[in-house]
Amino acid sequence: MSDERVLNGISVVVVDDNDTTRAMLRGILRQEGAEVLGEAKDGESAVAACKRLKPRLVCLDVMMPGANGVEVLREVRAELPETRVLMVTGSTDRDTVQSAISGGASGYVVKPFNAARVIAAVQQAFSRPVPPAAGS
Repeated sequence: MSDERVLNGISVVVVDDNDTTRAMLRGILRQEGAEVLGEAKDGESAVAACKRLKPRLVCLDVMMPGANGVEVLREVRAELPETRVLMVTGSTDRDTVQSAISGGASGYVVKPFNAARVIAAVQQAFSRPVPPAAGS
């Protein structure tokens, strides 16, 4: 492993209803130099955390209790148009993927994931312009 941490300077909010998934994402992101500002386990607290913390990146689970990830994506992108949102999901269902893309997702990480996949997805999300939010 090199001394250069590839995610230096990226502030993140991690959102997933599964404690283990949140812990894995937090560990991967921190190891690569990202600053994990906060976490949430449901849609309502995710939106509140993002509005309060204003991260550059949100790692967002698609399937959660209450508001689902696509609904949260649309709210976060409407409030924070410069924030990139990386969807984290076990589902590659075409409708879900299309809803996320049209909602302004910057990328996808499919569960189960490893550090290399997460890092590559974050790097890819930051290598191109922020997609327009839904309704823009």
